[in-house]
Amino acid sequence: MTAVCDYRAEGILRDGGSIVVRAIRPDDKEKLREHFTRLSARSVYFRFFNVKKRLTDKELAHFTELDFVRRVALVATLAAGADEHIVGVGRFDVDPEDRTCAEVAFAVTDDHQGRGIGTLLLEHLAPIARAAGITEFRADVLGDNKPMLHVFGSSGFTVQRSIDAGVFSLTFPTAETPAYVEASLAREMHATAESVRPLLEPRAVAVVGASRDPASIGGVLLANVRASFRGPVYAVHATATEVQGVRAYPTVGAIGVPVDLAVIAVPATAVENVLADCAAAGVRGVIVVSSGFGEVGARGHEVERRLRQRVRAAGMRLVGPNCMGVINTDPECGVNATFAPGVPTPGTIAMLSQSGALGLAILDHVRTRGLGVSSFVSVGNKADVSSNDLLAYWKDDPRTAVVLLYLESFGNPRKFARIAPEVAQRKPVIAVKSGRSAAGVRAASSHSASLASLDVAVDALFEQCGIVRAATLEELFDLAALFSTQPVPAGRRVGVVTNAGGPGILLADTCEAHGLTLPELAGETQTRLRGFLSPAASVANPVDMTAAATGDDYAHAIAAVGADPNVDAVVIIYIPVLGSTEEATAAIARGAAGVPPEKPVLAVLMSSAHAGPLAAGARGALPVYRFPENAALALAAATRYGVWRRRPTGAPLVLAPFAREAIRAVVDRVLATGGGPHWLATDDVRTVLRAAGIGVADEERTAPDAAVAAAERLGYPLVAKAIAPGVLHKSDVGGVRLGLRSEADVRAAVDAIVGAMRAIDAPLEGILLQHEIAGGVEALVGVTTDPTFGPVVVCGLGGVLVEVLRDVSFRLPPITDRDAVEMLGALKGSRLLDGYRGSPAADRAALVDVILRISALVEAVPELRELDLNPVKVLAPGEGAVVVDARMRIN
Repeated sequence: MTAVCDYRAEGILRDGGSIVVRAIRPDDKEKLREHFTRLSARSVYFRFFNVKKRLTDKELAHFTELDFVRRVALVATLAAGADEHIVGVGRFDVDPEDRTCAEVAFAVTDDHQGRGIGTLLLEHLAPIARAAGITEFRADVLGDNKPMLHVFGSSGFTVQRSIDAGVFSLTFPTAETPAYVEASLAREMHATAESVRPLLEPRAVAVVGASRDPASIGGVLLANVRASFRGPVYAVHATATEVQGVRAYPTVGAIGVPVDLAVIAVPATAVENVLADCAAAGVRGVIVVSSGFGEVGARGHEVERRLRQRVRAAGMRLVGPNCMGVINTDPECGVNATFAPGVPTPGTIAMLSQSGALGLAILDHVRTRGLGVSSFVSVGNKADVSSNDLLAYWKDDPRTAVVLLYLESFGNPRKFARIAPEVAQRKPVIAVKSGRSAAGVRAASSHSASLASLDVAVDALFEQCGIVRAATLEELFDLAALFSTQPVPAGRRVGVVTNAGGPGILLADTCEAHGLTLPELAGETQTRLRGFLSPAASVANPVDMTAAATGDDYAHAIAAVGADPNVDAVVIIYIPVLGSTEEATAAIARGAAGVPPEKPVLAVLMSSAHAGPLAAGARGALPVYRFPENAALALAAATRYGVWRRRPTGAPLVLAPFAREAIRAVVDRVLATGGGPHWLATDDVRTVLRAAGIGVADEERTAPDAAVAAAERLGYPLVAKAIAPGVLHKSDVGGVRLGLRSEADVRAAVDAIVGAMRAIDAPLEGILLQHEIAGGVEALVGVTTDPTFGPVVVCGLGGVLVEVLRDVSFRLPPITDRDAVEMLGALKGSRLLDGYRGSPAADRAALVDVILRISALVEAVPELRELDLNPVKVLAPGEGAVVVDARMRIN
């Protein structure tokens, strides 16, 4: 546990304030003494079970001792540097008689109790304890200590209680439970949402760098804030006493009253001093519009790092720098703290843009599409506030029904993977992620790595999290128009009403290509349609009413198709032919209003007359598209999202403690040799896989001249493989010989391998003889490491041909059983596992199990960089899956 001495993490408390959790240090004695003096007599009694006036020097030395074998102590601190002070302490002491148990205790100063500090300390102590082999926490809590009983009771751990003489004895396993994970995530999201609330719902705003020039950024910011915000607005200017009719102050601190939000538009060199002033004044949120930071190079990145440290130490949150600002259209607490011209129409769409310039274009396009906005945030360089923080806020925002994200990079994709699914279960999240082609395919030393790219990791992350990915900004707004006005489709069946055959065919083709179907309409529906349409009309699906269709034909046909039990969604296509477009659209709206409200309705108006939504009475607005393909793509994406939202959540596999210990023993031994990276020896790889519960073909390592004897021990048939450092793809250079069924075969194979290695000047360390696994479907399961996303698990079919076929799918660990099933389902060759054209079926469940165990291995070995199990022979149903060849790299 020696690494614990460097432990440090930032956290957010229940009220949105910032905190730092770190390991206690020997130089904390005076800080700990000061912490004790701030505890009330009641809090001291609750912690020590007696009355103490002070901590002795001996106690201080004991409490700050770096002895991570017998005890671990973490402190929660505010501020930084010389101003840092401890507001909470959490510790556990290992039971000397049972080193799998430890006693845990906490002390939080009275003025900071109720903010969630004890809970946060427990969340940090538990994984440290698990890593140290501690499986159970114990605590003695006085019956009157209701806050601490609440900390344990609401933690999500399975707590057992007993009481004796007014003291509760609590015990609980340190292992994560689903309830613990749920409680921890809920606490994190609530705290994060509260921390960014002052940025979007301020009670008072100061504009720092307010300008008398109405055309300057400082001038526009002040004017926009004043025009949109109902609360007090303050101008801050170094020398002026009045700006645009508003009294000006030299600093935020000089205002003399609380300010929630400061909008900063000063030169980059002055920003740090302004933040110091804001911190001293108790400002809770800052928006730094100023540029000249990370976007200009390494020096700017260092300044950004200092900005983040300063705001976190002061309990503030920061949007930017180099951003456009934020907009909230709420009439009660809204604010336009941007330099954008005009405010978008209030609505239900929340938007985040990482690009300020693109943000301006997005807001303009929102207006042209007639879409309404709940809030808009331009995050700029993301020195602090990111998409993760805003997703937590938007999750429970009653004014937001749809979230749009324009992303150029990820700050913490693992945190995104925790938060985004929680939001997506409640409301659609649609994202455009730029940089699809920048990463390309990396040159790599394993099959798994050569198949991966940055965009693959993004797709995997979005698919797991239920994020709807848009390929273009146009598609982003097509999706926003649908999701903000229509319900999520209950199925894939689409009914189409059109007055032209060609567009109907284009729509049908696009639907079919993206997983949607156009079923034949029910007999009753067709009879109903024939009752009023012309004989030339087609009433199957699409319903082609021909160019002679009237407005009444549209209204009746839409209602009939919408009521059909075989239809989950309706698409209406209109091409101006006869009569006025206004009459036709009015009829379309009239017909759509009669469609059951649980079925989405989309309109394709192939006319420039209508760009925005189409009002449809009590039903609300219909999304309008210029072309059939746009509507089909949007509907297909919404349908996939509905499937994701309805699916079972699933659960990851967790390795048993003894399995983790066996794996760590191998990994720690190899890492202890220093250097790196390390490709594990064949025997070590086999040990790791078998400890993880993955079947490996029986094998034996032998010298070339002892191969025959080893073969007799193993039994035939066999495969012989070269053991040669640096030769990764042995079959490519003659280092593998198959089908060995006799002593003569073994001798010939060994001679051939020796000759092959000599030909490429590769030192041969030995021969690996392995049972030949006959039959089965060949698969690959592996791990590669993305520089942004970390480990990525890959599976595919084709074995040695996988790089040619490229039939692979990816997920980010931890992978649930549902994820693993979907990974296989996404493969084009998935039907091979079920038997194809007379070939035998394979054990699909066994391959799912291998994927889950590799995901669990990644969690147990964070040092894992690359892993190839290729091929994995997937045998007949019930017979399992066996790894034939495996390589593993750690660092």
